[in-house]
Amino acid sequence: MITSSDNAKLKGTRKLAARKHRDITGRFVAEGEDLVAAAAAAGWEPVWQLSAAGSGLPGEEVAPALLAEVSLLGSGTRTLAVYEQRWGNLSSPCVALFGVHDPGNVGTVVRSAAAFGAASVAIGPESADPYSPKAVRASMGAIFTVPVARVTGAEELPVPRVGLVAREGEPLDRLEEIGTLLVGGERQGLPPAVLDACEQRAHIPIATESLNAAMAATVGLYEANRIARRG
Repeated sequence: MITSSDNAKLKGTRKLAARKHRDITGRFVAEGEDLVAAAAAAGWEPVWQLSAAGSGLPGEEVAPALLAEVSLLGSGTRTLAVYEQRWGNLSSPCVALFGVHDPGNVGTVVRSAAAFGAASVAIGPESADPYSPKAVRASMGAIFTVPVARVTGAEELPVPRVGLVAREGEPLDRLEEIGTLLVGGERQGLPPAVLDACEQRAHIPIATESLNAAMAATVGLYEANRIARRG
């Protein structure tokens, strides 16, 4: 049983809270029984798993107080695991995020992609890390089932590319095909160069000023799924 805070696995887990260390190691942490179970169900093997002594859960036993010290969820954590990141290939239907800074929004989009049958999620420049602790939690385990890919520009994405823009273009529900739905940050929206690479622009007809990025992407993914089934 691990009883010292100097343990290498505890130290390694603690460091993965920082994006720089995740980028260097290519690893990330999933915390909590539900996420660890989702990873196992999807066939992901942990690099290591740490569980509170006496919990009866798989993994190396750790004194509960020490596990709480590396936890981002607090003293109630009974297990966490470290995994190797996986960056997949792009395929349609795809949702792409450009400048979505909030990791909770990124994780929610991954979850919505799983719910509505998207084949991939593309992470563009200046978007939050989908393997950050907050994003992994928000994905509710979908990070283990939906391929996530990095892109540097919209030209890499499956066509037809549809840029989601407030009050511009066609209503989203009138489109006939969506290869990639592109979503930008709440304040800046999609960069001009990204919009220029889109075959079409579309908007979600709403009564209020705007939706946050995760909500807009979720509505867009619902419509993309409906369009695909209609076709």
